[in-house]
Amino acid sequence: MSHVIGIDLGGSKIALGLVGPRDEILARRRIDTDADAGLDSVVRRIAVEVDELQRALAPDESIAAVGVGAPGPLDHIKGELLTLVNLPGISNTPFRSALSARLSLPVALDHDAKAAALGEFHFGAGRRRDSMIYIVIGTGVGAAIIYEGALLYGESNSAGESGHMTVDPQGRRCHCGSRGCLEAYTSGPALSRAYAAISGDIISGGEIASRARAGESKALGVFHEAGRALGVAIASLAMTLNIETFVIGGSVAKAGDLLLGPARESLKGYSFQAVSARLRVVASELGEDGPILGAAALARRQLQV
Repeated sequence: MSHVIGIDLGGSKIALGLVGPRDEILARRRIDTDADAGLDSVVRRIAVEVDELQRALAPDESIAAVGVGAPGPLDHIKGELLTLVNLPGISNTPFRSALSARLSLPVALDHDAKAAALGEFHFGAGRRRDSMIYIVIGTGVGAAIIYEGALLYGESNSAGESGHMTVDPQGRRCHCGSRGCLEAYTSGPALSRAYAAISGDIISGGEIASRARAGESKALGVFHEAGRALGVAIASLAMTLNIETFVIGGSVAKAGDLLLGPARESLKGYSFQAVSARLRVVASELGEDGPILGAAALARRQLQV
């Protein structure tokens, strides 16, 4: 197997990893995204980092391909970034072809949630499973569905938008315009808003988790409500798709059983007992390495096309 590069293109940073034949990260680089500088600047600075990673290899070794996980929406077939709310400087650009031309290497591009899902499926909490759903909870909520080893995209490339599944038709208003979306209960900003509403304190999701671990009832209540909503969504997905492994990643998932415990209890009330008894809801094992290893898997797939 060849050496490949996995890239996690984020709103504020770009993380790169040199991934070896045994799917281990051999070297890393990290730079600011600075998307406002435009596509050419982003591509040029990525190319500089790829050159640095190439120098970590022996003279007779080389990089064969590059995989990129990027925020959506995007077109993974055409390799284009579409209208990115948080990255307007590189919105509606032919990102894959621009990077491929700059590097003279094959490049694969896909949604960052799908890249992270592939990492967990092959190397993390979903390994040795045939199918898996990955839900990433941070500033927003996204998901990726892997069925019998293959990513599901849907007819218009929107499969996995579970952040906007309705978990309470009469619930909180979501920024998408709907009401009762999963994201309106579980995202980091949603946790902060919920806690501020009952305490008057405006703090981060991480600080809410710290207070919950210390036994504060208000913080525990916020995570209980978020976990309940997550359990409703998992139950609905499990009843529809009959997939039994759910891996939860992202910054909010670092709260662990503060979130996952209530989710596991909640899902029992919204799915058949025969289904809920088989569900496995676990936290990501790979953390920030997941998107890099998943993007590397995309790169290896590109070599097989």
